[in-house]
Amino acid sequence: MRAFGRAPVRAWARTREQARTRALAAALAVAGLLAGGCGADPSEAPGASPSDPAGSGRPSAPAAAAASGAAGAAGATPLEPLPAAVPAALAPYYAQHLAWQPCDSGFECTTFRVPLDYDHPGDGDLTLAAARAAAETASPSASPGARLGSLLLNPGGPGGSAIEYLEAAARTYDHGVRARYDLVGLDPRGVGRSSPVSCLSGDRMDAYTAVDLTPGDQHGIDALIAADKEFAEGCRKQAGAALGHLGTVEGARDMDVLRALLGDEKLNYVGKSYGTFLGATYAGLFPSRAGRLVLDGAMDPALDSATGNRTQAGGFETAWAAFARDCATREDCPLGHTEQQVGEQLTALLEGVRAAALSTAEGGRRLTGSQATTGVIQAMYADFLWPKLRAALADAKAGDGTGLLKLSDDYYGREADGSYPNLMFANTAVNCLDLPAPFRGPEDVQRAVPEFERVSPHFGRDMAWMALTCAYWPVRATGTAHTIRAAGAAPIVVIGTTRDPATPYAWARSLADQLESGRLLTFDGDGHTAYGRHSTCVDGAVNRFLLTGEAPEQGKRCDR
Repeated sequence: MRAFGRAPVRAWARTREQARTRALAAALAVAGLLAGGCGADPSEAPGASPSDPAGSGRPSAPAAAAASGAAGAAGATPLEPLPAAVPAALAPYYAQHLAWQPCDSGFECTTFRVPLDYDHPGDGDLTLAAARAAAETASPSASPGARLGSLLLNPGGPGGSAIEYLEAAARTYDHGVRARYDLVGLDPRGVGRSSPVSCLSGDRMDAYTAVDLTPGDQHGIDALIAADKEFAEGCRKQAGAALGHLGTVEGARDMDVLRALLGDEKLNYVGKSYGTFLGATYAGLFPSRAGRLVLDGAMDPALDSATGNRTQAGGFETAWAAFARDCATREDCPLGHTEQQVGEQLTALLEGVRAAALSTAEGGRRLTGSQATTGVIQAMYADFLWPKLRAALADAKAGDGTGLLKLSDDYYGREADGSYPNLMFANTAVNCLDLPAPFRGPEDVQRAVPEFERVSPHFGRDMAWMALTCAYWPVRATGTAHTIRAAGAAPIVVIGTTRDPATPYAWARSLADQLESGRLLTFDGDGHTAYGRHSTCVDGAVNRFLLTGEAPEQGKRCDR
């Protein structure tokens, strides 16, 4: 469950079939823990300034801690745009030729180079990978000259592979969108096929995910710190110098290089969860090159990491309450017949598993308390996972932890052979660069736990301790909390779901308020993200915007 503080808010989901077996491999996040959230289920989806002479695009000063999205926006430093002209030192990167080749997926794939460090392009390059599904010009909805260019997609994370998402989701997008856009997935630097970062072997990741996240004594605290340090050291050894250059600002600059190589004057984009932070950052750095941007399951860049983690914990509590209310009405609910009973029995069950791990049918592995909590959190991402959670909780009450362990494995993306994908490694690497660590050591966490538990009685303590990871990260954060105005950008659609667990609805409101041209579109419902998953109202508004540029009216709400 390291994904939170370690990887929090930025989570994403795979295809519905994968989501039912591996579920939504989520890397939650909130801009630092939290940075973002998850992506949508593909089967349902469709610069330099006077204070920044190097042109890194990073905020020039740290932001004040925020108590809420609004407070964060009021105290945070604005992200300054980069110069409109491409610097001469970067011109060779913008002049590359993309050689597209057939992929195993049936789409086309390519690679291109970007500088490891945009401030010092002579220090070496990274190779990034992209894939595209060419516009379906044979579609009945297509017409001569109707092509609108490329539409970049990002499923979130950080750490979610946009290429994998494209392969699963491209053919489920609206036929009009597919007819008029080339759908493009770019694996961000450090992710998937783009110079991926790696940290631990499968057996060491198994140990990492099992460590107690609610230590009750110094021995437990020491074990948690040791696990965090082992993870960080593994990343340092295997990633090398790249570990200091995997931040969101650099990822947004990479997207601008690809935009140019694709021949598009402006970037058209759909980003989910952490992908909203990436897309908003692009708009802030390159407002004149921001085309039709859709930011679904929005993150709030104005929040410091401690505030982000805490408010995200509240988002999962809100989602749990929705599950508990629903469960209480079901004959197969194993935790009681009122919302209060369901919550009380969950607490008792998790405490029991922390005291004594449960046996499972997974090759002798046992379910620990941290994995049990992670399994519950995993199921909060989508209501179609709720029946699976009810069954897993019933089995756990009977002494079998298999179901909850499988949900936890799905969260981390663990494969049947015991290996782990790059998702969580990249997730932590990006989060720890984007914001300073929320806590400097265990004493800070202990002081913060009561407030975390106040906003989230079921998950707050775990999520507070999860946020300790970045305290031991081998490279310093390069980003700080900041607002994004993107002055002069075309309308940007920001989507918020009222009971989104990973990216609380307040974050979407805050981001839409920050953006000069932000248009808030609200989905009144459950689950993480909305476009292509829940609502014909949301889908219609987004598809209309992508195809015509007509943004939904400010404050539009959808409930189905």
